[in-house]
Amino acid sequence: MSQSLARSLGFAPLVPLWVLATLGILAVVLCGYALFRRTKGAFFRLAAMLSVLVWLAGPQRLHESWHVLPETALLLVDQSPSMSVGQRASIARQAASTLAQAHTDGLNLRTVTVRNSGHNGTRLFDALEQAAADVPPDQLAGAVMITDGQVADIPASVPDRLRPTTPDGKRLTLPLHVLLPAKGEETDRQLRILQAPPYAIVGQPAKLRVQVDDAGPGTTPGAQADVTLRVNGEDPVVIPVRTGSPQDISLPVPHPGQMLVSLSVAPLDREVSQINNQSVTHITGIRDRLRVLLISGTPNQGERVWRRLLKADPSVDLIHFTILRPPDKDDGTPLSDLALIAFPVRELFQDKIDQFDLIILDGFENRNILPHAYLNNIASFVRKGGGLLLTGGPEFVGPGTLQDTAVGDILPAHVPSEGGMVEQRFRPKLTAEGRRHPVTAALPGAPPQNSAADTAQTIPGQWGPWYRALKPDSTHGQTLMSGPDNAPLLVLDHVDQGRVALLLSDQIWLWSRGEGGGGPQAELLRRISHWLMKEPELEEEQLTAAIAGGELTVTRRSTADAAQKSVTVTPPGSPAISLALKPPAEDAGNKEDATGLSVGRMQADKPGIWQVDDGTHKAFAAPVQPDPQEFADLRATASRIGSVVSASGGGVFWTGDNSASPSVPPLRLADGSTRHGADWMGFPHRNAHVVTGKSATPLLPAWLMLGLSLCLLFAGWWREGRR
Repeated sequence: MSQSLARSLGFAPLVPLWVLATLGILAVVLCGYALFRRTKGAFFRLAAMLSVLVWLAGPQRLHESWHVLPETALLLVDQSPSMSVGQRASIARQAASTLAQAHTDGLNLRTVTVRNSGHNGTRLFDALEQAAADVPPDQLAGAVMITDGQVADIPASVPDRLRPTTPDGKRLTLPLHVLLPAKGEETDRQLRILQAPPYAIVGQPAKLRVQVDDAGPGTTPGAQADVTLRVNGEDPVVIPVRTGSPQDISLPVPHPGQMLVSLSVAPLDREVSQINNQSVTHITGIRDRLRVLLISGTPNQGERVWRRLLKADPSVDLIHFTILRPPDKDDGTPLSDLALIAFPVRELFQDKIDQFDLIILDGFENRNILPHAYLNNIASFVRKGGGLLLTGGPEFVGPGTLQDTAVGDILPAHVPSEGGMVEQRFRPKLTAEGRRHPVTAALPGAPPQNSAADTAQTIPGQWGPWYRALKPDSTHGQTLMSGPDNAPLLVLDHVDQGRVALLLSDQIWLWSRGEGGGGPQAELLRRISHWLMKEPELEEEQLTAAIAGGELTVTRRSTADAAQKSVTVTPPGSPAISLALKPPAEDAGNKEDATGLSVGRMQADKPGIWQVDDGTHKAFAAPVQPDPQEFADLRATASRIGSVVSASGGGVFWTGDNSASPSVPPLRLADGSTRHGADWMGFPHRNAHVVTGKSATPLLPAWLMLGLSLCLLFAGWWREGRR
């Protein structure tokens, strides 16, 4: 678009300015002198001089031609996660398409799609700043935002990009219009977990601090709401709370391991969405102090291994006694050499035995040292849920063997007195079941599954040899390690509610000395101890579920030979579906798998708690929202962004909830101060242009000014000649 303008006035002096100024001063002095002398014709001479000076100044009529530049309005389309509620995203896309297809003379529309790429909420004004930087300031007309109003970076005043400086130095405020994809202001209820401990002590309640907030028309703080609490999908507990203020909720921690805690609140009437009516958190139950009772018999090298291992763990409260003879035996030892404090047999094995989590009998030989009643208490301790670990050596087949007591009834193996002791060099190996059991699976340095019989050679990187072991004639439970002639070496078993582990050798201490390359004695003993104390990550039958990156991963561990092929997955608010499991080795093309693991994956983009069931065990998982701000308040509202829109002179418009044909007001370039109406959005005329040509026409032709000057001089001479 071209336009011409010929109204401007300019000067192009015919002589240097200092000459023009000198002539002007001289003319004023001469005329002043003539007026002072009252010389006739002085006014005509002054007029003649002025006409010459004006002509020398070179007055011109300037003529410019220029090209008018179109204005650019920014259209920012919110496609953040909060726009996934209802039909907002499709309404926004349709509204943007409608505006882009409508043509307004002199106005270009630049569309910018804004997606959430971080953890700080929707940042439309950052996008506005970046997009406006690419538009010349004198061509920017303003901006339109299509959003639900949940914007995280709303400024306190109109952004500087919408307040450009005009050529005359004034600040111009450009309008910001907002289209909201809804019929009007909406209501929403939000449940927040303000505080949740990552760890809690088993047996003590964990405290959660939660708050329920209502927002929108007709809501008031202090209303009653019912919060439903579930732990690992168990039976729900309903807790009444008041909205608008923090509330403390206590929940029990019955066992160690991770607990998935889910909270949900009853919805409001006509609530826009229930996505933020629920929240989940993980709490890991830990034992305060693991009380371990270590009873040793004849001093041996393994005793140091146990003490060093248990003392190094700050969570273990160790009580260690070495019992060498019964309290009533008299062998002539001087009284000065006897202990001043009597051994607390009754206190340990009767009064306080239930306070221990684990009892370890290391090379203990019971030659009438402990009464049968106390041995019965040890067996009862295990059956009620305690853990018992025995390491057996020569004393296990001697006259004082524990096999012939009440403890023998709970042991997972029996060793005959004749031929039960084997003394030869051997390398411990994992059994097929041991390669699947979490206590021994993936222990570093384990010999290969089909390795040859042990030789006198040391194999770098593999376990070192032992030289003595017991050979049982019967076992029950799970055999994880084997010794000479593939005889059981490590046997675990469940006894009622408790657990027993039997290590049929007293030479694990050789690994700590590095014999033949050593071995992972500390890790093995740690795993055995924690399995006996029922740590969830060492359970032989496990089902776990986790959601990351929108994908649910189900992992099942089993020591059974035949792995389960599928599990049942129940998404939140949806019917159950079947998920196939397969060993990880199949992903690499190997049909053989000895790990006991099977894995299944599926898409999981639905918020809430996902339940996985294999028929015996259940697991739960919940996706972590990448940006909690996006789902904090799910209303479509003008309450937050309205003040900035009003200050800019823009308008707020509701598109309705019809995604096929939303109500979209047209754009126009408007004169005056009004920037919007009930059914239109306007932008000011910026009149940005580029000059395409200039020309100048003298206002005073030389012949005209010469004639005028001569006439004035002649008039002055004529006036002076009159008497």
